[in-house]
Amino acid sequence: MRKRSVLVTVIVLVLVFAALVSSIAFMSYRKGRASGSVFGDKVALLEVRGMIIDVQPVIEQLVKFTKDDSVKAIVFRIESPGGGVSPSQELYREIQRTAEKKPVVASMGSVAASGGYYIASGVQKIYANPGTITGSIGVIAQFTNFEELFKKIGFRMEVVKSGAFKDVGNPGRAMTSEEREYLQKLLDSVHQQFVRDVARGRRMPEEKVREIADGRIFTGEQAKEMGLVDELGGLNDAVDAAGKMAGITGEPKLVYPEKKKISLLDYLLDRGAETVTERIKESLDLLLLRSLPRDAGIPQELATLTAR
Repeated sequence: MRKRSVLVTVIVLVLVFAALVSSIAFMSYRKGRASGSVFGDKVALLEVRGMIIDVQPVIEQLVKFTKDDSVKAIVFRIESPGGGVSPSQELYREIQRTAEKKPVVASMGSVAASGGYYIASGVQKIYANPGTITGSIGVIAQFTNFEELFKKIGFRMEVVKSGAFKDVGNPGRAMTSEEREYLQKLLDSVHQQFVRDVARGRRMPEEKVREIADGRIFTGEQAKEMGLVDELGGLNDAVDAAGKMAGITGEPKLVYPEKKKISLLDYLLDRGAETVTERIKESLDLLLLRSLPRDAGIPQELATLTAR
């Protein structure tokens, strides 16, 4: 009788263990299906959207996919008007490192210009739609001059500095000729880096790139004629091309970066910070408007706020 009880207990424990293992495997499979991570050779899809400011999350995912032997190729979907020079260069360099190990293809959406094109030029093959806005190979720095406005409201900035160029771009005064020359040399240096990297990535002579690197934007169709784009097509065309370049037979399986889980506390903190920022901005706007003289030429819709 005791032996039978022990046998039944063992059988129950084995069944429970098997059910637990099956449940874990099933949940892992579902998680893999949701992120596109299934068995077999895969093509990873990474997105670059909006202003290019912080590229570290994209670089981390790129490095992860580069090390993953099941990921045979990577496609970048770019929807960006540009952004910072340094982050664009950082991602461009990492893309080129990856391109030495596996195929990397770019798919341009509605806009992939300036820094967006900088990033794309680092891949092995670029796809763009005929109407994609791209190009804008150039560098710009803009400074606001509030000098006349400050005079009207009686506002004056007092500056103490250690060098002649320490307060370049001071909004309280006009820019000097020396400062303008200094900034122009700075931008020319960055522009040359842009041209050089595009020429290297596209395997084009620097002189040819420099001829069209005057800030102009192009359609995808025009960019193809100039050698800035390889093929006209959408995201699916880019994915198919990446699969073929990697030697994948049949339709490539797509894998996506895992979405970061946001806790309720993080969400509430983010929303709270956003609300506080909006309230501070509104208060500052009203304070500035109320400090302006009545004849400052305030638009009617803004003038009504000062009466509140």
